[in-house]
Amino acid sequence: MENECWYAMYVRMHHEKKTAEKLKAMGVTHYLPIQEVVRQWSDRKKKLQVVVIPMMIFVRVTDHKRISLLKDIPALTGTLIDRCTHKPAIIRDKEMESFQFMLDYSDEAVSFISGPLQKGERIKVVKGPLKGLEGELIQISGKPQVTVQLEQLGYATVEIPVGFIEKA
Repeated sequence: MENECWYAMYVRMHHEKKTAEKLKAMGVTHYLPIQEVVRQWSDRKKKLQVVVIPMMIFVRVTDHKRISLLKDIPALTGTLIDRCTHKPAIIRDKEMESFQFMLDYSDEAVSFISGPLQKGERIKVVKGPLKGLEGELIQISGKPQVTVQLEQLGYATVEIPVGFIEKA
């Protein structure tokens, strides 16, 4: 029997939330990275639910089911491909768990960087809402940030106070 794995699947622009609803109705384990952000207009502020990685959703299925999803849901346009094997990229469970944890518990907005980052020191968050998260310490614009790598996609980063981290 085939094992279920996490796959990153491409979605038509602005169809991420509707696709997540369809997957839920079909009973498919999925993850749409969404975070709440406050947007400022000239006359008001508003809280919005924003997709972190536009045009992408994660599904945990067998390869056979992944192929059938592409046929059953027109908004799904493809699967992220591993550059080395030229096969659908599999996201490791540990990477997915760290990414979900970061998004679920961070007080700060999580950003996503697809390019390579300078290798930094391995750290562990010891205080605050992200306590227990392990990643890499980097600096962007002089502000300390913790990074979690999704090997096939890039890096999720979030700003974090230096007092909340220690060497792993």
